[in-house]
Amino acid sequence: MIDSIIQQRARGDPLIRIMTKSKLILRGVDPDRFSGSSADDPEVMVIIKAIAAELGTALESTKERN
Repeated sequence: MIDSIIQQRARGDPLIRIMTKSKLILRGVDPDRFSGSSADDPEVMVIIKAIAAELGTALESTKERN
């Protein structure tokens, strides 16, 4: 989900990628600490959903793809 937000916002622009990662970190979610196999933390999920809504990005979770 986190990678999806970053990719949608950046659209290949490295500067926007860095800014989006920084925004996530400032909101308490360090993208480098999470991977597709990370356990779902309900508190983090709420933050990620709020950030996605704020940025106008669609969320795609690993569970939805399977």
